[in-house]
Amino acid sequence: MKAPNVILASRSAARSVVLRGAGVPFEPADSGLDEDILKTRMLAEGAGPAAIAAALAREKALAVSHLRPGLVIGADQTLDFEGRLHDKPPTLEAAANRLWAMRGRRHALHAAVAVASSGEIVWETLSTAELVMRDFSQAFLDAYIAAEGEALLGSVGAYRLEGPGVQLFSEITGDYFGILGLPLTGLLEFLRGEGVLLP
Repeated sequence: MKAPNVILASRSAARSVVLRGAGVPFEPADSGLDEDILKTRMLAEGAGPAAIAAALAREKALAVSHLRPGLVIGADQTLDFEGRLHDKPPTLEAAANRLWAMRGRRHALHAAVAVASSGEIVWETLSTAELVMRDFSQAFLDAYIAAEGEALLGSVGAYRLEGPGVQLFSEITGDYFGILGLPLTGLLEFLRGEGVLLP
């Protein structure tokens, strides 16, 4: 029996790199979901960052699953600092301000992934990592912002753990792939069970 098609309902280059690196055959697709509307509504209802990540992953997967056959992967990540949801910084100045505010303190990254088929969620998981930023200097921050530039604006935390951003931290606990935005090990196990990957 032919394995089902796998579709990644995400515009994230980082998630595509993670899936490709793991040897998962997939096609990318834009979910078309207006994330801001869902976030605003859920925040008004008192939802926390973890619940919002899970809901966004589900809605992205479902949006594409209603249009395309196969297994549709939706994913999202939220940053939880002092109990509040933080979005991707809009400017390098905002990124620098956020990093300085988190300096010497702990924050959490919630990464959710959901798989939909025929308009229904068939598998999902949520991974939470805790990260502590070291007490870095202003000189380090200035050099870091200059070196990374616009790449920082694609991450909710304004860092890439797979790059120089790892130097920001004194302590990291949690799933590495979850920090990259796509909890991978459970997803791979699910895809093996569906015949997409060899057992």
